[in-house]
Amino acid sequence: MNETVGTDITRAALPPAPGADRRRSLDFVDTAATLPAGQGYDLLAAPGSAMHWLTAHDLATPDVQLYDVCAQRMRTLRDHVRVLFTARVNGAIPPEESLRAVNEALTAVPTAPLLAWDGGQGLRRIHAHPTDQAVNHALAILAADAADLLTGPDADLLTTCGSAPCDRFLLRTHGRRHWCSTRCGDRARAARAYARRSSASA
Repeated sequence: MNETVGTDITRAALPPAPGADRRRSLDFVDTAATLPAGQGYDLLAAPGSAMHWLTAHDLATPDVQLYDVCAQRMRTLRDHVRVLFTARVNGAIPPEESLRAVNEALTAVPTAPLLAWDGGQGLRRIHAHPTDQAVNHALAILAADAADLLTGPDADLLTTCGSAPCDRFLLRTHGRRHWCSTRCGDRARAARAYARRSSASA
């Protein structure tokens, strides 16, 4: 995928949903969205756009080479996290397959800083993640963030956008707002106004 196409996909995306600024896993599941009139987007559809998302979220450096298989792994984990978020919102039992996928991502790389020797600084702790494990490292961080969200106080705030057909997730911030963006809120209000007018004319 060339850089121009990746940029075009990013521009088509909705702005981050409420809560995405403090939960990267929320922004991760929202990298794909369904929009009105059969439209939609997927920011992880190809290596170029997936790499753009990773670097924008400080999960990779520009020197990392991302391949199709890497983008596919990102999409697979995203699907499993989305399933877990949906189960939490609906009060359903999460599928074992999705729990296993998140746990595998969590344990794929060392989570504790390793002890290393540096000639200039002496002994120090470092997060050792070779370039060829960069995607594993990113997925581990996202899986950990998703697990923290699902088991922490933010879990009760997790919900889906209330403006169909949008299927993005968000954290409720105040009042009864259940929209992931101003665009979805405007669409929902317009739909309600139209329904009221139609009912009154009938």
